[in-house]
Amino acid sequence: MRRQLLALAAAILPAAASAQGVGCGNDASGFESWKQQFAQYAAANGVGQRGLDALAGTRYAERTIQADRNQRSFRYSLEEFMRVRGSETIVRQGRQRLERDRAFYESLERAYGVPPGILIAIHGMETGFGNFMGDANVLSAITTLAYDCRRGPQLFQEHALAALILVDRGSISPSSVGAMHGELGHTQFLPANLLRYGQDGNGDGRVDLNNLADAMASTANFLRQKGWQPGAGYQEGEPNFPVLGLWNAASVYQRALAIMGRQIDGG
Repeated sequence: MRRQLLALAAAILPAAASAQGVGCGNDASGFESWKQQFAQYAAANGVGQRGLDALAGTRYAERTIQADRNQRSFRYSLEEFMRVRGSETIVRQGRQRLERDRAFYESLERAYGVPPGILIAIHGMETGFGNFMGDANVLSAITTLAYDCRRGPQLFQEHALAALILVDRGSISPSSVGAMHGELGHTQFLPANLLRYGQDGNGDGRVDLNNLADAMASTANFLRQKGWQPGAGYQEGEPNFPVLGLWNAASVYQRALAIMGRQIDGG
């Protein structure tokens, strides 16, 4: 399964970066017309009937647009951000999780070189340890952002194409739910990242990011493939800190992760 996902990613993602003839819009008025254009592009890039039917059933996601226009938390100071995001609770519960499942997290560190604290901090920050993995339709959210001019549609066209391929393959369904920007699972992967970095952590032959073992292994693999150096530090100024910027571009988020990860690890 892992080799199939990598081959699939290699096949579709370069093409997705150079979409031609697919426009964008700033409100719902042109969305249906855009879907017809994107369907032609998707079919030319290997999307089958199941994926095309799923695309036809998507709706303009007003809640996604509203959420995208109102991301205030990244404007906070580090102290405000950590308070709003509940860092003390994440650290306390994260330490409990590490103590309870230490063998699991140590096995991930042996396999990928990523220590438990940062993986647990990501899990806590992204979904409150799986307590809320989103309530938005993934395909509608992703296609809305792929259509939206403000977001720079090229990036999300890549993720929209990947989502349709995942529907074709049965990895997700037209009714799959996730976060407001279409992220999936315990640590909120966008669809193209699932294709690139998804790992079968529980050995059942499939990658399901709603499964904790798969999500944690996939997250560790993402960080490792992005340049994580086993055994090196991840605080500001240390070799692995820049890798956190490839997980989330907001500096306040990166700094919070580094601090919480160290505290969970016992530092």
